Amino acid sequence: MIGNLLRVTNAELEAYLEDSSLLEDKLYADEINEDEKFADIDKTWDGIIFLLTGQSLDTAEHHLTRILFSGQIIDEDQDLGLGPAHYLTPEEVVELNNEISKITVEGLKQNFNPEKMNELEIYPSIWNEGDDVFEYLVEGFLSVQHIFAEAAKNKEAMITFIN
Repeated sequence: MIGNLLRVTNAELEAYLEDSSLLEDKLYADEINEDEKFADIDKTWDGIIFLLTGQSLDTAEHHLTRILFSGQIIDEDQDLGLGPAHYLTPEEVVELNNEISKITVEGLKQNFNPEKMNELEIYPSIWNEGDDVFEYLVEGFLSVQHIFAEAAKNKEAMITFIN
């Protein structure tokens, strides 16, 4: 279950909301992985939610879960691998970017709790495998920070999905 983020223009977002098959065509094109507007955060998504909220995705009610799971769905009936895609408007991207841009690696380290992560069954349940797993989460979070910063700078919307 891989987390993905895609920066899109507001016009592209509107087109995808009108015809979600266009989004599916875009996401499963061979060149998507080479697109600078696309980020694959691998299996770090649930761990990132934990570092930001102290909760699992299943129970988190914190507004920062919106960076990956906004609750705003492109098409309820579209399954991109593990459910439908979520989206954020350009204004929402700016708002969330303002918050996550202030988060430091040191702040994330304070929230890293392998025992609690295993207890909450935070995906992918690798948290007792040493310091490398924290670095793995940091790499994913820095990718999220970067793509949000670029989207905010360019007044772009964000689409997120798990496949």
